Amino acid sequence: MKTLGLTIVLLLALLSTNGKAATLKPVTFESQGQTLAGNLYLPDGYTNSQKLPGVVVTGAWTTVKEQMAGTYAAEMADRGYAALAFDFRGWGQSPDVIQYLENPKRKTEDIHAAVNYLATRPEVEAGRIGGLGICASSGYMSDATLANSHIKALALVAPWLHNADIVKVVYGGEEGVKNLIQMSREAEQSPQPVILEAASLTNDKAVMYQAPYYTETDRGLISEYDNKFNAASWEGWLTYDALQTAEQLKKPTLLVHSEAAAIPQGAHEYARRMDSNVTELWLDDVSQFDFYDAPSPITAASDAVAEHFNAILK
Repeated sequence: MKTLGLTIVLLLALLSTNGKAATLKPVTFESQGQTLAGNLYLPDGYTNSQKLPGVVVTGAWTTVKEQMAGTYAAEMADRGYAALAFDFRGWGQSPDVIQYLENPKRKTEDIHAAVNYLATRPEVEAGRIGGLGICASSGYMSDATLANSHIKALALVAPWLHNADIVKVVYGGEEGVKNLIQMSREAEQSPQPVILEAASLTNDKAVMYQAPYYTETDRGLISEYDNKFNAASWEGWLTYDALQTAEQLKKPTLLVHSEAAAIPQGAHEYARRMDSNVTELWLDDVSQFDFYDAPSPITAASDAVAEHFNAILK
């Protein structure tokens, strides 16, 4: 595995003169018979004759395209990419009978649909597509990259990559995990969906109680955010092994994280399994939530992602 120099990357971030606003095109496409809503970000001043490298960008669990996925998609457009952020089935502007279900298999299917759609866009050169996963969707994007021939390179920012051991650490040991899985199964059998508040400052039953970003109106608590979580999600989420793809994946991968962010042990294990196929960039003292909306880490991460994709998607 390779590690980028932090000082060099941060210097590039400070010297960046992009400063351009991306052009946004609302788009729709199909996944498993359902219509998904997306935003395609293009470089400012894009002309119809251009064929650009493309990237599909996905965000943290429970989120919509206007949050960190859109933030990074706009950054990638500023760096010369046609970048697609979208709402998964049952979230945001992508209606479905099943709503707010954080299911890795289901969301990976939607990523495949997004990538396949992006490859058909007239703005995109189909042989030059990358996948960028942020936080929880990093595992889903990794799985999609393994199976989708359109994706030539992968980048993961602040990746939440867990397996059974890490799940026990985060979710209250074997007993805590057992209780949540039982809740999930009961919700699955319920005649009506069991929908929880995703994030709250006052509701201690919320999935993310008093979590930053998601509960702050000047950050992630935007009008487009559903702020909902289907309790039937727990079993699929907790039994998901986001590390299993690493040993099989042979496509060039960049991993950007911080020891101060969420479960760095998962990212270290993922990188260990990937060995020479991964390049790592570890930023100092960046929280998980600051990777979502703080200018400095976003710029540093986006510059590194663009450099990685530029080298592969020639």
